[in-house]
Amino acid sequence: MSDLSPLRLDDGVRVLALTGAGVSAESGIPTFRDGNGLWESHRVEDVASPEGFARDPSLVWRFYSLRREAAASCAPNPGHRALAELEARLGERFLLATQNVDGLHRAAGNERLVEMHGNLFTTRCSGCDRPPFRDESLHFDAIPRCERCGAMLRPHIVWFGETLDPADLARIEDFIHESRGHRLVFLAAGTSGVVYPAAGLVEVCKRAGAETVLVNLEAPANVRAFDRVIEGRSGAVLPALFG
Repeated sequence: MSDLSPLRLDDGVRVLALTGAGVSAESGIPTFRDGNGLWESHRVEDVASPEGFARDPSLVWRFYSLRREAAASCAPNPGHRALAELEARLGERFLLATQNVDGLHRAAGNERLVEMHGNLFTTRCSGCDRPPFRDESLHFDAIPRCERCGAMLRPHIVWFGETLDPADLARIEDFIHESRGHRLVFLAAGTSGVVYPAAGLVEVCKRAGAETVLVNLEAPANVRAFDRVIEGRSGAVLPALFG
């Protein structure tokens, strides 16, 4: 494991954290993919794209019902709790953006949270503008229908071929903009830091003068984009990093 000396978290610091699948993996969240990237012989795009949903909504709902069932049995780990405690400590000087959809950050206590890829336990209508709503139901037997318009309901997840919510991106950009003139730390955990949004955010934050830190099991290809890379499990590193 790399150097675990704590971050300097003074009264003026602002922290933008980004988390990826590595943080959830430590809570036992399954990947639902085999070594070939398939689920039950289906391509992931078959169960995680608008085209797949249009072609076979029952298959899509079975996939996400299994994911809900699995995630419901998992609990936040020390990495999740450390980020929740950091938010409690910093207040409005903290923002967490996550690529994870399992809801474990919110369960740990994070409220200043941007769930960029949606939430596994949230559903929305595919036909009308009904706001997304909390839904822990398992839909194995029948496709759920909207009570307002009768259209099929779908998981509130950003699928392949869909764009991230502009409001979520704006919230992150606003936090970075408001950090100008202050000490900003960009912390990525459980993500390689190579693909978007990690790769984009680290560059934007560097241009804003941020200190950039990556916590991951292994160093990524773009290791030079980070001022500090700590190799290790986020559940072990983050509690030590925040002192």
